[in-house]
Amino acid sequence: MNASEFIKVFAPATVANVCCGFDVLGFALEQPGDEVWVRRTETPGVIISDIQGVSGLSHHPDENVVGVVAQKMLADLDVSFGLDMQLHKGMPVGSGLGSSAASSAAAAYAVNELLGKPFSTEELVPYAMEGERAASGSAHADNVAPSLLGGFVLVRSYEPLDVVPLGVPVALYCTIVHPQVELKTSLARSILKKDIPLQKGIRQWGNLAALMAGLLKADYSLIGRSLHDEIFEPERAFLIPLFKQAKQAALDAGALGAGISGSGPSIFALSATEEEAVQVRKAIEGVYTSSGIDLHAYVSQVPEQGARVIQQPTLHAQP
Repeated sequence: MNASEFIKVFAPATVANVCCGFDVLGFALEQPGDEVWVRRTETPGVIISDIQGVSGLSHHPDENVVGVVAQKMLADLDVSFGLDMQLHKGMPVGSGLGSSAASSAAAAYAVNELLGKPFSTEELVPYAMEGERAASGSAHADNVAPSLLGGFVLVRSYEPLDVVPLGVPVALYCTIVHPQVELKTSLARSILKKDIPLQKGIRQWGNLAALMAGLLKADYSLIGRSLHDEIFEPERAFLIPLFKQAKQAALDAGALGAGISGSGPSIFALSATEEEAVQVRKAIEGVYTSSGIDLHAYVSQVPEQGARVIQQPTLHAQP
C-alpha cells in the first residue's frame, strides 16, 4: 500500500429525492461543495486540526463526520499511522444540499487516495454512509453516492446495499435556490406519515420508473411529466416560505420540473439548457424579492464526476 503525505479533495453538493425518488435517488452538482485536506502523521489515530467555513462543528473525530469516516477506514485496513484532517466547508449546514454527505464523501475519497486506492469509488459509499449515520442517525446513501460518483445515482436496495450509477445520460442543468431559513432535517422527517395510501404509492412508483426511462431515453418531455411527488412534498411544502409560489414561477419560466431538495429548505429545478436554468433562477429570485428572506442561488450542470482530487499528493507538503 503506497501512502503519500498530503492530499486535498473536493466533493460536491447533491440533490436527493428528486421529487419522486424519496431516499433512493440523487444527483450531483458542480458547486457548491466541501474540501477535506488530509496529512499523514506518524502518531496513530485521527485528529481534526482545523474547520473553516462554518462554526459549531466538533473537532472530536468521534463527533465529526470526517473523523468517523476516516477512523472506520483506518480500522478496517489495520493502518498503524495516523491522519491529520482539515474540513473546509463550502456550503451551509442544514441546506437540503447534502452538507454532511459532501464532507463524508470528501473524507472517504481523500483517505482512499492517500492510502493508495485500496477501495474502488463505489466501495467508498458504505464508509461515507457512516458519516451520514453520525450526522443524522440514518446511514442513507442518496446524497453520499452521487457526491462520490457524480451524475445520477439510484439506490436500489439498502439490505444488501445496491447502488446503481446512472451517470449523466442526458444534459440537464439544475437551478438551486436556498432561502436563508432554518429547517432541521429531523423536523422535516418527523412530520412524514409512516403509511401511505396505495393509490398514491402506485402513482409515485410510476413517476420514478418513468423518470428513469426519461433519463435513459433522453426524453425531456417524459422527465418533466415524471418530476412530481405525490407523497412527501405536500406534507413538507408548508415548512418552506413561498415554496408553492417559487415552484410555480420555475415551471412558468420553462423548468422541466421543480421540488424540494432533500429535506429543504433549498428548492431545485431542472432545465434542458443553461439559459433556461438562469431564467428559472431569476424567476424564483423574483418571488422572494419583497419577502425579506435572503437567498443563495446557483446554476449548475449535472456533472459526470463527483469527488475529485484538487491537489495531487506531494511529499512533505503542509496543509
